[in-house]
Amino acid sequence: MKLPLLAAALIGAVQLWAGDASPPTAAEAPITAANARLGRGINLGNALDGPTEGAWGVVLKAEYFRAIRAAGFDSVRLPVRWSAHADKEPPYTLDPVFAARVDWAIDQALANQLNIVVNVHHYGEMDADPDAHLERLTALWSQIAERYRNRPDAVYFELYNEPHDRFTAEKWNAAIPVLLDAVRTSNPTRPIIVGPDSWNAIRALDELRLPESDRNLIVTVHYYEPFRFTHQGASWVKESNTWPPLAWNGDEAEKAAVTEDLEKAARWGREHGRPVFVGEFGAFSKVDMKYRVNWTRHVARESRRLGLSWAYWEFCSGFGAYDPATDLWREPLKEALLGD
Repeated sequence: MKLPLLAAALIGAVQLWAGDASPPTAAEAPITAANARLGRGINLGNALDGPTEGAWGVVLKAEYFRAIRAAGFDSVRLPVRWSAHADKEPPYTLDPVFAARVDWAIDQALANQLNIVVNVHHYGEMDADPDAHLERLTALWSQIAERYRNRPDAVYFELYNEPHDRFTAEKWNAAIPVLLDAVRTSNPTRPIIVGPDSWNAIRALDELRLPESDRNLIVTVHYYEPFRFTHQGASWVKESNTWPPLAWNGDEAEKAAVTEDLEKAARWGREHGRPVFVGEFGAFSKVDMKYRVNWTRHVARESRRLGLSWAYWEFCSGFGAYDPATDLWREPLKEALLGD
């Protein structure tokens, strides 16, 4: 692409996301066409990332994709537990039946003009022993990448969800180029999403090391702060049921704390020339709805102001913006996410 055309494309991306052609400020992340396309998204969590689909109460349906598009979302993020559906020994072959189910989800997204982020989710053995499992994870990505090599750029790959435990910054930074090579062999221009260690925390961004030569990367962070607010009553969080109720009224101090965190992510993106995607944020259903709405609205608005694409966690389970029992959106949450 000639330089004037590239400049025009980037200006178009800014216009798409921010509504004008003003250049980013020092606090904003750089806006690329690929990240602008992601726009406003939602996670289809607790389905294909469960031990089996349905084990955690969610089975994907075609009407879910239609509802997401009709509501006004641009993208879906699809967490996938590939590691539970592949051989344990070389060549670590993917289960074709499970892979076909992922194919179906991608087809549904594309048929509804939605971008889709396909990731590797809940590979617990990798977090516990990255040295022993890097070869297998690399083989999984070689197969995934080859399988979807002819899909349009609306299909994004996310290398790994929330590295943590023994998958330290050092181990993760060493794994990134290995995994990128596995994908780039068959997908040289595919948008790839990659985040820092420590559960994709904003505070870990300074430890993230990416290959300078690969500029078609989007950096993801996850945001659940303050954690004692967003995870009140979450059964998988030790002692959360004993925490005193915590409100989030949206006063100036509460808003400022969230804004400071998101501005840190945006500044990091600006300083490193990397677009940023808030791949997860949400407040659990045990939190009073009015407080969930206040917090969700602020995170979504500030992310957009700062040039960050995002995907809410999640569609129809414990954090859900959609009620699967009634097949209706929880309107206050939907409005908090998509309203002006």
